[in-house]
Amino acid sequence: WIDPLTQTYVILLANSVHPNLRPALTPVRAKVATIVAAHVGLRTQRVILTGYNETLAGPGERRQVGRNGATLTGLDVLEGLKFAPFAGKRIGLITNHTGLDRQGRRNIDAMREAGVNIAAIFSPEHGFLGKEDRPGIQEATDAATGIRIFSLYGATDRPTPAMLKSIDVLVFDIQDVGVHFYTYESTMAYAMEAAAKAGVPYYVLDRPNPITGTRIEGPMLDAANRSNVGYMAGEPVRHGMTMGELAKMFNAENKIGASLTVVPMQDWQRGDWFDATNLVWINPSPNMRSLNAAMLYPGVALLEYSKNLSVGRGTDAPFEQIGADFIGGRELAALLNQREIPGVRVYATSFTPTESVFKGVKVEGVRFVITNRELLDATRLGLELAVGIQKLYPGKVDFSGAKRLVGSDDAIRRMQAAEDPRTIQESFQDAVDAFVAMRARYLLY
Repeated sequence: WIDPLTQTYVILLANSVHPNLRPALTPVRAKVATIVAAHVGLRTQRVILTGYNETLAGPGERRQVGRNGATLTGLDVLEGLKFAPFAGKRIGLITNHTGLDRQGRRNIDAMREAGVNIAAIFSPEHGFLGKEDRPGIQEATDAATGIRIFSLYGATDRPTPAMLKSIDVLVFDIQDVGVHFYTYESTMAYAMEAAAKAGVPYYVLDRPNPITGTRIEGPMLDAANRSNVGYMAGEPVRHGMTMGELAKMFNAENKIGASLTVVPMQDWQRGDWFDATNLVWINPSPNMRSLNAAMLYPGVALLEYSKNLSVGRGTDAPFEQIGADFIGGRELAALLNQREIPGVRVYATSFTPTESVFKGVKVEGVRFVITNRELLDATRLGLELAVGIQKLYPGKVDFSGAKRLVGSDDAIRRMQAAEDPRTIQESFQDAVDAFVAMRARYLLY
């Protein structure tokens, strides 16, 4: 891999001659290129891949892996500045229950205590309190302040000119999970488009990507499959970017033309998992209940829109298990374990969802155990799961329904044909590499 602008190059030495089934090496290329791009200015030091987090060390030096940081979000950074950029401005705040500072205070309260005038609040999917799990969320009022809350997941998915009429600055502050089909990403982009049209400056207060900023995994989103669960054509399922970085990329690549300001975090590194930040985990949505679920989400949720497959909604472990009335748990677990999928093991289970698909019906399925998150390629797991189900239960899964989440029509066709998941992964690796090179222009960390 060679960057013609900086004359930076990477030599990747690897060995893949063992005769038994093993993971393809091609996904490593994107990860290594991303890490190097993040440190391209550090010419005198050597980048060492540690298996947890990339670190910088001199010859012969070995650093302990597993960083313990004290990350300040963009909200914390602005709070330290007493929200000076917002002085005398009428603020429209796009947020929800995740918009807390390190002390656990709501961004609304921290801003008001600093004298900031919050004229309106805008909420994404799941509502302002993060408890709704249905479409068509209505407008509301913040009980503590009486400020009006406009829903961006109801009658409209973006602020209207009437909503922005009394707004001087629009501010986005929501915790995301690092996957393109999580709708907070599209909410941020749609609001930025509206701000650009209205001539309203747009701020993004950055927060961590909880599943790291070094892992990029396809399939890629076809332009024809863009929706509120897939904003930008050519974006992979797992993008390895923060919301601030995504905002910069969307603004430039989609030519939105917003007056954008990103307030970066402090003490966050690209290789950090959420547990390296010393921030408090707050469920970003009702069914995203742990970092483990977030790590599995890019793969397990790929088939969620297929209508006849439960991804664990309505159970104690959403996105950590799947099931259906046509699945035999033990035979599917045996098939997946025989595939020796890196970083994960599978065991048979059964469950009765209290909501969503198969509500009130006991189904068999499998549950996933992450054995090594550094080796886990979540979307590879999703491909293995899709192909495994297609082989064991041909025609039972409606792959066309999964098109918006998978994003790629070609990947859908290959799943239906039950191609080897490693071959499917290889088919979009060049596109992943091209995305990695493009996104490097927008990285902040």
